[in-house]
Amino acid sequence: MTHLGYLLVGWSVSLGCGVLYAMRIAFRGRVLSRQVPADKRRWMQSSDHSNNDY
Repeated sequence: MTHLGYLLVGWSVSLGCGVLYAMRIAFRGRVLSRQVPADKRRWMQSSDHSNNDY
């Protein structure tokens, strides 16, 4: 394997692990946020639904 091959494999593995870790953290955060009672939620959701643009 050439030096370029080692370089590409190293970067691919590093970036791949980083992306997988970020996806895992985001998924876990979504799962855990559903378990928080509505009255304990902070800035993520508002109880005032009068100004929804969607």
